[in-house]
Amino acid sequence: MADAVQYRLERMSDELDDLERRGLFTRAELAEVVRRRRDFEFRLRRRSPLRSDFLDYIAYELRLDALRDLRKRAIIRATPDTTDHDADATDNDSSKKKKKKRNKGKAKKWKKSVSDIAGVLRVLDIYRMATVRYKGDLDLWFRYLEFCRDKRHGRMKQALAQAIRYHPKVPGLWIYAAAWEFDQNLNVAAARALMQTGLRSCPESEDMWIEYLRMELTYLNKLKARKVALGEDVKTLQKKNNDASTWKEENKELFMSLNEQDEGPEESGSQGVALEGKEDLFWQQGLLIIQTIYHGATKALPSSLTLRKKFLEILNSVDLAHSDELKVEVMDDLKKEFSDSEDYWDWLARLQLSDSTSSSNLNRMEALSNKLNKSIQVYDEAVRRLPTSRMYSLYAKFWMGVLFADTEDSISLFHGGEFDASGFTSCILKVYLNAESSGCLTEDLACQYVSLYLRLGGLEEAPGRLEEARNLAKKLCNGPLSHAADLWNLRASIEMKSLATSTGISSFSKENLSSLFDLFNVALPKLPIPEAEELWHTAMKLFSHEKVYFEKLVKCAMLSLSSAGGNDSGASVSSAIVGWILQRDGIKQARKMYKRFLALPRPSFKFFQYCIELETNLASIGNQDSLVNARKLYDAALDLYPQERELWRNYYNMELKLGTSETANAIYWRARKVLGDSSALDIPHS
Repeated sequence: MADAVQYRLERMSDELDDLERRGLFTRAELAEVVRRRRDFEFRLRRRSPLRSDFLDYIAYELRLDALRDLRKRAIIRATPDTTDHDADATDNDSSKKKKKKRNKGKAKKWKKSVSDIAGVLRVLDIYRMATVRYKGDLDLWFRYLEFCRDKRHGRMKQALAQAIRYHPKVPGLWIYAAAWEFDQNLNVAAARALMQTGLRSCPESEDMWIEYLRMELTYLNKLKARKVALGEDVKTLQKKNNDASTWKEENKELFMSLNEQDEGPEESGSQGVALEGKEDLFWQQGLLIIQTIYHGATKALPSSLTLRKKFLEILNSVDLAHSDELKVEVMDDLKKEFSDSEDYWDWLARLQLSDSTSSSNLNRMEALSNKLNKSIQVYDEAVRRLPTSRMYSLYAKFWMGVLFADTEDSISLFHGGEFDASGFTSCILKVYLNAESSGCLTEDLACQYVSLYLRLGGLEEAPGRLEEARNLAKKLCNGPLSHAADLWNLRASIEMKSLATSTGISSFSKENLSSLFDLFNVALPKLPIPEAEELWHTAMKLFSHEKVYFEKLVKCAMLSLSSAGGNDSGASVSSAIVGWILQRDGIKQARKMYKRFLALPRPSFKFFQYCIELETNLASIGNQDSLVNARKLYDAALDLYPQERELWRNYYNMELKLGTSETANAIYWRARKVLGDSSALDIPHS
């Protein structure tokens, strides 16, 4: 290993001599450079070099090369001008010539040498070794490729070939390689070949099909621009003078032929007719390429709605002649293949909002109204064909975006101040009503339905909307959605808000508390504790100072927890009850309460942890009764959960902190005996 490192260092001698000869680095600095490189080389030569070793070496070499470049520029700027100039030139011409001669003289003195290219070559070599060691690291490969592209180095092709060889199923590499050939190397044929080969390796990649289409459209636009520049576009400028024709004939090798066959001599007919025929042939060939890509993509991905949508978006964003037929074909395929998809109908309805064909002669208000009506027609047809919960949800989501500007999917088209959407509130209410009548009202839709009344009440400043929301929530909770926890929680908040509004005070009377408890007493027993945690916390907060109602809640919670069978999800409810008792009545009553919960069949592990933490915190401030209770809790928990290492570890740490060395040792040996592992607690023991 040392011989290999020494060999690589000796190969740097020419570079180091050049740096010293040019005055870029001193001998002491070069000695430090050699030392750092030796350290990095030894790190790379060890048995299992880390990825960070290569990246650190690369970062150091890049900083070193940047410093060399800065010092070189500073020395060039400080070099005095010794070039002679002609005295008979004018002032302006003389200054320009002086500047050119000065720069030329400096460039001759500082022409490229071995030190100018050694840094880049070394970084490339390190990247090569890194990718050989970590062939599967895509991030490393892309760093390698980006460096080659930034430096415009000839190793780019080789690096691309190696990356694709090791990762033929990664679409991003094929796209990157084709983009480099197309944009940097200006080789359209090679880019097309790479994309086609990549599509054979990754036929199910949507990104590759989309990028292939973009590349071909970009190429068509470049050809179109070239035709315009040559006067071959009939719709633009036509060059009829002999000079243009002569120049084109003399420089024909600079231009690619648009057709496979050589063009024959011009006929004596009309030049405009001939150019128009060529233009039609050009667009027909371009459209044929686009159609071929589209058909290949749909064959490879027959169930991809996103692919067809992106194809249509790209076609609409470019000015491609004779593309209307392809757009119609795409729309027909979408309707044929995805008429049973809710996402298709939602996309089609929202697409109507961007349609500008029928609104060019109308004012803004009429145009917005026409677009909205078209979208409504599409949604109405969709719910007739697909009366599903998801379809109604998408329809309602669309209306929420139209009516309210602060929603996540707000449609900005209707919130500019000119369009008044408040008159369409009945439409969204009709959507929810139809969903309810057709049996498609889910829990989320029901909550949205009720919340809409509350929101409309604030928007229209109509207090009657609150009562409507209250009645609707009551009807839905007593209907088929009686087990919807979120709906019950919403209903409880509406009831409390309604009672507070009617009385005008924040506190509730006994009659109001009784009616609210009846509501909770109906909802809580029928809902699983994991789903109704928020409702439980609301009830406990409301009745925390009402001992009679709170005790009834405790009994209800114990029944629910006993049926849950020690599920950890109920620990938050029992812990909250103990916390309220502790806050209201003190530690003695809190102990009685948690003992009641621990008497249930198989109490949860999380609740044991809560009780232990409660007693341990009190023991840490000198409460000896709490220390005794904490030990009892640990012993009871370990009887039920003997394999919980965390429980043993916490017990041992508590004894170390609050107990004696004898009690701590006893816990340690108990843990080793039960767990059967010498390193059971993962802690040092003396």
